Amino acid sequence: MKNRPYVSVVVCVYNESGNNQPLLQQLDRALQSLDYELIYVNDGSTDATLAELLAVRNERLTILDLQKNYGQSAALSAGIDAAKGTFIVTMDGDQQNDPLDIIPMLRIAEEQDVDLVMGRRHNRQDNSWLRVWPSRLANGLIRRVLDLPIDDNGCALKVFRADFVKRIGLYGELHRFIAALAHLDGARIVQVPVRHHPRRIGQSKYGLGRTGRVLSDLFLLLFFKRYLNKPMHLFGGLGMLLLVGGLFLSIRFLWTADTDITSLDRLAIGGIWLLAGLQFLTFGISLDLQMRTYYESQGKKNYIVRRTYTYHTVLPEPVRRLAYDQTQFVG
Repeated sequence: MKNRPYVSVVVCVYNESGNNQPLLQQLDRALQSLDYELIYVNDGSTDATLAELLAVRNERLTILDLQKNYGQSAALSAGIDAAKGTFIVTMDGDQQNDPLDIIPMLRIAEEQDVDLVMGRRHNRQDNSWLRVWPSRLANGLIRRVLDLPIDDNGCALKVFRADFVKRIGLYGELHRFIAALAHLDGARIVQVPVRHHPRRIGQSKYGLGRTGRVLSDLFLLLFFKRYLNKPMHLFGGLGMLLLVGGLFLSIRFLWTADTDITSLDRLAIGGIWLLAGLQFLTFGISLDLQMRTYYESQGKKNYIVRRTYTYHTVLPEPVRRLAYDQTQFVG
């Protein structure tokens, strides 16, 4: 590699006890030829995750201990905000991503001058029914709705140009759509196959319960893509359609004397449900935009860092004892 980029590796962890120290060792071995930093974001873990990280004496490691569990989007924002590198690498802390893929991805980012290099999990090692097939269906829907030429939006292993990714605002649970957000901002994106290992320690935090959240976030991104600068084209058109439809039904009801009341009742109920659904979607978009204005206009963050630990941090006695006990346990 002609230029040795300064790389920030951001790993967000929540209850990943047992995975932290092995992954840190793998990262050190894989990146030893580079000038790099490691940023671990502890997203309110309730197990021994923080103790394991504090027991690691690595001058490249920075630990951001968040005040509570904010979710992966906020945790990822915290890590990206703290990163100092020219390139920022994001990955999961469950050892399913392989650090050996990072250097080839960095080389592609430099040589092809792209803003984002995304991993595409080759021979994915997850439960086919609970994760792989729902993920494929979701990726197909995202490609069709957003016209996004990406096969695997869920792969956490990504390489960003720092000056680009720091401009992307992550709120709610939009971390899974970070590639779509980058695409909407005009990012140059390349996708490459990467290794994927089976989870050996702990349990997955993902499941079928996120389907509804994925669909609602997809609707929000569709609004961003097509109507962010012209919302009246969406809501005005829907409003006129509903007004015309309501006017037609009212005239028909008044004009027809022998109207079947039962069928009209069903029609009315269906119309009410339709209007309620549209109102909820409209309110969701409005509140999401207001929330972004609230944070960005005041320079607020959607997370609080309780404490930042580095190699040179002098730990208070209770925290020092916690880290010492964990070292004894691991040893």
